[in-house]
Amino acid sequence: MKAAVVHDFTAPLVIEDRPVPEPAAHQVRVRIETSGLCHTDIHAAHGDWPVKPNPPFVPGHEGVGIVEAVGEQVRHVRVGERVAIPWLADACGRCDHCVSGWETLCLQQHNSGYSVDGAYAEYALAHGDYVVPVPDGIDPLDAAPLSCAGVTTYKALKVSGARPGTRVLVSGIGGLGHLALQYARISGAETIAVDVTDDKLALARELGADHVLDARTQDVAAEVQALGGAHAAIALAVSNASFQAAYGALRRGGTLVLVALPAGGKLELPVFETVLNGTKVIGSIVGTREDLTEVFRLHSLGRTRVIRETRRLDEVNTCFDEVLSGKVSARLVFDLR
Repeated sequence: MKAAVVHDFTAPLVIEDRPVPEPAAHQVRVRIETSGLCHTDIHAAHGDWPVKPNPPFVPGHEGVGIVEAVGEQVRHVRVGERVAIPWLADACGRCDHCVSGWETLCLQQHNSGYSVDGAYAEYALAHGDYVVPVPDGIDPLDAAPLSCAGVTTYKALKVSGARPGTRVLVSGIGGLGHLALQYARISGAETIAVDVTDDKLALARELGADHVLDARTQDVAAEVQALGGAHAAIALAVSNASFQAAYGALRRGGTLVLVALPAGGKLELPVFETVLNGTKVIGSIVGTREDLTEVFRLHSLGRTRVIRETRRLDEVNTCFDEVLSGKVSARLVFDLR
């Protein structure tokens, strides 16, 4: 099989031939149809974060494909079924986080395309208990971004407390932000979209944002405070300045949900203001298998629209450059069919 492999954090990925893997007793082998490009894949390939993957490895945690083989312990996943391979490759299933619905916080978890090989390949192995069925009728090109960009922003909206009558700011209208904006609208909230590129601002208007702010020319915090302040701000732009602006846009009692993970990301919190204003700052990391099931259900109902462009896997290094330059409209998806 062909796979895109990271051998060195300072070198481009290499497209190479690898043996088609055989599943262990608890695993399934998936013939990958589509695989989304998440900014996390670039962080992984560059070794940006404090906890680094160990080269050589195959990135990719937005894999969608057809199950071709199952291990002897796998009972509920069938050969021929379409499944998604998300960021959470597996967890212990026994700790207090796992049994209380917070499996994404498990200290023993493995992550697709990071601590185990991911979906930038024609075939991938996955834990049979942690793949998520993709409903019939969902285009695999849509299902791939929903498996991370979708479930991550959906969970962020959940923990933000967004509901009808609230005001939600979405900072960064890209691969994640264009979906976050749609989930905010589904929640019934008044929406504020913030970005720094003309095409993303235009996309926000197209998707129905109630207010659109250009952070290049407008003081985001002041503009949002003039509206009454944001009840929740979803920080998706890979920028420390955007975090600070989102914090400043909150009304009293507001919630800042941090999602983006820039290398060396920092947020300075004024303790006095945070305490007096009753401000909440929450970190939100992807979502559970149930969250992803809900994301797929919403998409099946026609409530969300995935903005994406397709590429070939052998274009992976050029695609990384496209994402880093900000030239991508929303999400890139590798089509391996």
